[in-house]
Amino acid sequence: MAQVYTSSVIGASAERVWAAIRDFNALPDWHPAIKESRIEGGGPADQVGCVRAFRLQDGGFIRERLLALSDYDFSCSYSILESPMGVENYVASVKLTPVTDGARCFAEWSAEFDCAQEREAELVALIGNDVFQGGFAALKARFGDA
Repeated sequence: MAQVYTSSVIGASAERVWAAIRDFNALPDWHPAIKESRIEGGGPADQVGCVRAFRLQDGGFIRERLLALSDYDFSCSYSILESPMGVENYVASVKLTPVTDGARCFAEWSAEFDCAQEREAELVALIGNDVFQGGFAALKARFGDA
C-alpha cells in the first residue's frame, strides 16, 4: 500500500482555514487544479456519505465520498470512487491543528492507496506535490505564509 504525507504551516488560524476548506464541494474555491465541482443528488456538502464529482483543469474527472467530518478536530477524510489516476482503495485525510504561537495552523494531508507497483513512485510524487502541496500553497497564498 502506497502512502503519501505532506504538511505545512499556514499563516491563519485553524478556524479561518477550516471555514474555507470544510465545505466538501468548495475545492474550486481554493485549489488551483480544480475547475468545477458538484455534490451528486444535490445534498448538503457537509453530510458524511455525500459524493462530490469534479473536473480538473486538465479535464480529468474524479468522484470522491466524504467519510468523516469533524469541526471539533478541523478534520475530514474521504475516499476516491472514480479517478483517471489508477488508484484503488484510496483514503485520504486533511487535518488542521492550531499553532498557539500566533494566528497560524499546522496542516496535514495524507493518503493511502493501492496501485500498480511500477506507478507507485510516480503517483506518490504526483499526489504529494501537485495535489496536496499544491493545495497548501494556494491556501498559503490566500491566507499568508507562516
